[in-house]
Amino acid sequence: MSVLEFKQRPPETAKPAAISFKNVLYATDFSPTSEAALPYATAICRRFGAMLHIAHVLSETSLLMMAGGVDYMTMDKLLDEAKAGALAKVEHIRQRLGTIPGQCYTEYGKVWPNLNTIAAKNKIDLIVVGTHGRGGLGKLLLGSVAEEILRHATCPVLTVGPNVSDRRLLPEFDSDGGTLAPVELNLQRILYAAAFTSASQPAGTVALALAEETRAHLTLLHVLENYANLGSRPGPIEESVERLQAFAHDAPLADSPEIVVEFGSPWECILRTAVERCAELIVLGASPRERTTHVPWSTVHRVVAQSPCPVLTVRS
Repeated sequence: MSVLEFKQRPPETAKPAAISFKNVLYATDFSPTSEAALPYATAICRRFGAMLHIAHVLSETSLLMMAGGVDYMTMDKLLDEAKAGALAKVEHIRQRLGTIPGQCYTEYGKVWPNLNTIAAKNKIDLIVVGTHGRGGLGKLLLGSVAEEILRHATCPVLTVGPNVSDRRLLPEFDSDGGTLAPVELNLQRILYAAAFTSASQPAGTVALALAEETRAHLTLLHVLENYANLGSRPGPIEESVERLQAFAHDAPLADSPEIVVEFGSPWECILRTAVERCAELIVLGASPRERTTHVPWSTVHRVVAQSPCPVLTVRS
């Protein structure tokens, strides 16, 4: 089984982790898309000994749709019933985590502000969310929550899209309500889409740290959209290779990173390289000031929506 595993080193060779997650926020709307992201959240928590925070946010619009239209005099009762039902569902997830510690949250209002409050109060250092892929990133509840999270979250965000190739291998919720099966997800190949900007540096650091921690093979990809100056020496290809080599210089990895320079559309090159290299994780960088990634936002939409593997977006 491939996809995403954080393997424990043998005690005799153990050393301080190159990267660590202590509090993981899993946002769910109880859809199959959200459920597909849960094994990734639990595997990360199991590997790093992290707390899993399970959150569901109710909106007024979703309540009205559930009721088919109601008088506002009955909204309080409807909200109480909806929150009780949602709490039972998140508690059911928590009870099935086995030895993984968990906290549950059911909130009411706008989704991202509520998730942001939970993240701030609990020092969340990773958010995991499933995406439908409709219109680029799809939706949780009725809003483009995945897009909001990617644009505004200050911590890394792991998105699991509809085209993740190993979704069929992920454990289903068993009918008897028992604990989730121990998920051993194998992270052997990481693809880092590098851009030579300050926004991409934190993502590169995370990619290197994950490759070191999991002993995964790392591919460093840089996409050139401009075909100018190809005849000069050193040309853009040579310069890109040198910068990628310098980036990974002296990194304590299990093997030397593979360096790839492509020409063309960034999103197409990223996805094609992920497929060709059988990548099990794509790492992208993001800039909080511009509220966009180091590649155009449309590129991130397409990568997240169409990626054959989870995508980890890291803010600068």
